[in-house]
Amino acid sequence: MKGSCAVAESANSSGSSYGEEVRAWRIMRGMSQRELGAGAGYGQSYVAMVEKGDRVGSPGFADHCDQVFGTPGSFKRQWKRASRRGHPEWFEPYLDLEAVATHILDFSAYLVMGILQTERYAHALFRASFPRDDPAATAEKVRARLRRRDVLDRDNPPLLWLILDESCLRRTVGGVDVMRDQLAYLLETAESPHVTLQVLPFNTGAPPAGEPFTLLQFEDRPTTLYTEALGMGRVIDSAAMVEKASGHYDRLRADALSPENTLIELRKVMEELPR
Repeated sequence: MKGSCAVAESANSSGSSYGEEVRAWRIMRGMSQRELGAGAGYGQSYVAMVEKGDRVGSPGFADHCDQVFGTPGSFKRQWKRASRRGHPEWFEPYLDLEAVATHILDFSAYLVMGILQTERYAHALFRASFPRDDPAATAEKVRARLRRRDVLDRDNPPLLWLILDESCLRRTVGGVDVMRDQLAYLLETAESPHVTLQVLPFNTGAPPAGEPFTLLQFEDRPTTLYTEALGMGRVIDSAAMVEKASGHYDRLRADALSPENTLIELRKVMEELPR
């Protein structure tokens, strides 16, 4: 999910059974973790995390397991169930598209996009949104959100282009320490060649768009628009609406700081946080 709304379940409960199957088949075939991963460009540590349930992994890795173990479609189906668990049914169409997108163009109007949230930032959002949840339920929701990062571990990760309204940096979610870590994570993530960040500063005036939205681009299908409000999301393929949103995004990019100046702004905001 993009912001604070989510209904999630445990990554360990959803991911571990899938990971246990990977491990069982690997051992049955007499393969090491390194040998299993090497065939498709995955390292030993990646396979270990999947087997432990720390991450669900990529659809490409599931396809690789089906090929190596001779289980046509079995691991891909298990991966899909594991990666979808913990997300509302209305969000699943977006996840299906995100898994195969070549470009993810997002405008975050007031909260950092879910895929780049830190654990403590996400925890603070869920506590604010679901204050009556017990700690275990909150932890489950957070783990589900962190699984969103798996898309960036694909063989061919999408280009993630994120425009952050300055309010995303100035809103102190979870306290000063949480925000400092969140800003540091954004700086770290921006080092990836697959991630581009831009900040839309307050001094640009009225923004071309007032609500968050995401554009997903693909190799073999038209661009799709995703919007979310009041805990419900919509995947929109109307050419007219996609064109309108694309125009908004172009204007947002034009008004935003350059990627280089964005990094300067992130460091400046971090320095301004009280110690």
